[in-house]
Amino acid sequence: MTRSGETCTFCGRSSRDVNMLINGLSGAICDECAQQAYEIVKEQTPPSRSPFGLNQKELPKPEDIKKFLDQYVIGQDDAKRYLSVSVYNHYKRLLQKVSTDDVEIEKSNIIMVGATGTGKTLLARTIAKLLHVPFSIVDATVLTEAGYVGEDIESILTRLLQAADYDVEAAQRGIVFIDEIDKIARKSDNPSITRDVSGEGVQQGLLKLLEGSVVNVPPQGGRKHPEQKMIAVDTKNILFICGGAFDGIEKKIAQRLNTRMVGYAANKETNQVDKNNLLQYITPTDLKAFGLIPEIIGRLPILTYLSPLDRETLRNILTEPKNSIIKQYIKLFEMDGIKLSFEKDVYEFIVDKALEFKLGARGLRSIVEAIMMDAMYSMPSQNKTLLRVTLAYAQDKFDKSDRNRLLIA
Repeated sequence: MTRSGETCTFCGRSSRDVNMLINGLSGAICDECAQQAYEIVKEQTPPSRSPFGLNQKELPKPEDIKKFLDQYVIGQDDAKRYLSVSVYNHYKRLLQKVSTDDVEIEKSNIIMVGATGTGKTLLARTIAKLLHVPFSIVDATVLTEAGYVGEDIESILTRLLQAADYDVEAAQRGIVFIDEIDKIARKSDNPSITRDVSGEGVQQGLLKLLEGSVVNVPPQGGRKHPEQKMIAVDTKNILFICGGAFDGIEKKIAQRLNTRMVGYAANKETNQVDKNNLLQYITPTDLKAFGLIPEIIGRLPILTYLSPLDRETLRNILTEPKNSIIKQYIKLFEMDGIKLSFEKDVYEFIVDKALEFKLGARGLRSIVEAIMMDAMYSMPSQNKTLLRVTLAYAQDKFDKSDRNRLLIA
């Protein structure tokens, strides 16, 4: 005869017949009964909020999302508007209830085109701070077809699962930013008869993710742990945001507009074309000519661009955002008890060098780093509490630095 504490109070099975028996003050419950009790409570408890922690009234409106982005990203109003609307609609899709009119809101994946250093990745990282859904950033340059050296397409969802702490339901409501999407373009506009391991083949593999399907995802990576149990992830409600520099696509746009990138000849009908910013005229046709397959383009219906950064924008990027480069260095020195300040002429010098080397916003940090390196090395060991960077100091330190590392190969 079994004693109390050795049998489940609910089903009567003994500890020998179950995997686990949890003892209480006056009884015990087995693991199977505990699981059934959890499912019953889950079904009977009405959700007061949406699955991702927001209700309709608390949703950040597109204007609110853009205002948040404005605090960290200077300029690029068109791209921020497109991104804000896409994210807002993504929230509304998650709140969508089953209706009797059979109208189902479909997701609108977005693709951003812009030169290096214009803020594509920064926009994605910044909006991740505002989101209440899992968010991950992946690099398309490491993706290859299954069976080749590199990462499989499913690794995109593996990183999203990691961001969601392996909560599948949360991951299925997430947002994925695929950077460097232009690096998987096929080598020519004509279909290739040879295998394009990191180009067209990867685009074909991305189709099932973008359009919405159930994908078996290896939680720890596909090749290192081939015997692991797969996790089924439905990509129907996952929003994909793609970004890429698409270096050279301006020539495709110029050809379509019947204008020229260089030279004196110009068509009268294209006199109104802004040749300094041809990306604003980009269309899906240009993406196809660059090397994206039509199926991928069709699953990225929202196309926006990022304008090249002019002098005024670079100057504002240097000092205005909440996490501006200058504020970061002031904070670094402040942690050592040193008050750091800059003359205004130094900002102009930094911007001039960024324009000279054509580095964009990403190059501003490299230039400031070159100027501040000696001070960051020596001053923490000294008793000085004040450093004011003058134009002469900045010029001297920059000239002594290895400027060749700033050049883009």
